[in-house]
Amino acid sequence: MAQPTLICIPDISGFTQFMSDVDFELSARVIPSLLNKVIYSNFIGLKVSEIEGDAVLFYKAGDPPPFNDLIAQCAKFYKEFYNQMDILKKVYSENKKAIEIPEILGLKIVLHYGEEVASAPVGKTIKLMGEDVIIAHRLLKNSIKLKEYLLISEKLMAHYNGEKEHIINWGELHKGHCSYEHLGTVKYRYVDLQPLVT
Repeated sequence: MAQPTLICIPDISGFTQFMSDVDFELSARVIPSLLNKVIYSNFIGLKVSEIEGDAVLFYKAGDPPPFNDLIAQCAKFYKEFYNQMDILKKVYSENKKAIEIPEILGLKIVLHYGEEVASAPVGKTIKLMGEDVIIAHRLLKNSIKLKEYLLISEKLMAHYNGEKEHIINWGELHKGHCSYEHLGTVKYRYVDLQPLVT
């Protein structure tokens, strides 16, 4: 049965370059470790639908959490991702390519809210279906010039119009949009994540 659902996709940027520049043994340890750190940093009850190589597809059925809680969650994902990269760089320091881990890899996060998202068990996972799932994935391909950012779709922002404060204490939300075939123009807001670790 379709229901309103929050979709959250933390996606590792630089993944393709990292996989091609670094030996397989190192990349096969680093990427799963980073994805696991993101998954175990979840404190607002998001559920994992899929792990997609360089990304985690989280979801939460029903009303999304309060805006400030959701932003705090995304900030935690990002900080813990960087903490883990620092640990991995030290653990694998004997590998000369380990120094490139934080130079190549980064994290971007997409948040979207769908009014009708269906879920179905496929094997041991829950497969999300519907146009809004497609939109969330397409939003990973956008015109934002930053390497690392938090993107919030206008559809999700509209849900928070009744709240008095939208606090992002490390940066300013900017407006953007992209046009996608079959989906039309999708508007969003975004903020740079890098100030969280600089």
